[in-house]
Amino acid sequence: MGDLETLSCHIKEKISFIECLLDLSIAEVPQNKMNKLKQELDALERLLMEFEKNVGQQKKQLQHLKALEELFQNLKSLQHLKDNVPGHIPNICPNKENEPLTNQSTVTDVESTQHHTVKIKSYIREMEFITLTEFERIPRYMKGRLSYDQINKAVENINTAVVAKYNIFHQPLKTLNNHARKLYQRFKDQETKDTRGHYFVVEEDFRELAQMKVDKRLQVILNMLRHCQRLRELRGGGITRYILL
Repeated sequence: MGDLETLSCHIKEKISFIECLLDLSIAEVPQNKMNKLKQELDALERLLMEFEKNVGQQKKQLQHLKALEELFQNLKSLQHLKDNVPGHIPNICPNKENEPLTNQSTVTDVESTQHHTVKIKSYIREMEFITLTEFERIPRYMKGRLSYDQINKAVENINTAVVAKYNIFHQPLKTLNNHARKLYQRFKDQETKDTRGHYFVVEEDFRELAQMKVDKRLQVILNMLRHCQRLRELRGGGITRYILL
């Protein structure tokens, strides 16, 4: 912009000089002044052409700067994405929300062995990981100092408990050992008419099946998962059941 300012000042000086030469109070302008006037007008015309040329160059530079600014913003966005790559990629559940177990697709593998054992492999629903967008929408007072990775680590542990529980549930009772049979009976005792057709776990499952520490931090995480509509609570019989949504 400094070149344009210099040219502008120069042109103003030329115009001022020409105005002096065209003093209307003089009836006749001497030939030498007319020649000088013509020279100044020619110089002014050249300055104007140079001025227009500089203006055009400045406009192009401005366009380039705007393009660079846009590119810089895109690079900042890419850097932000790079610095905030989630530790977990949310799963896409193939089943519909709150779809009962009776509607889940099952695959039966029949293994012809000496004892004609039939092994049943059933689909076990797991909780979807929290997305970064969902995490950012959780109120600050609710999540406190908990990080995105910490809440999804808890989701991973809850899924471990869910899979372990329903793997036992899907096995023929006669194939289970004594410890597994006790767990199976506990799972059955904890069921109610409201849990029928849904996957759920309790705090005891967190401890025994996923080695999770049941403390205040876990309660905060469970509240966040409830806020994100990953589970709901069902209380009864002195037990809190966490039902997957």
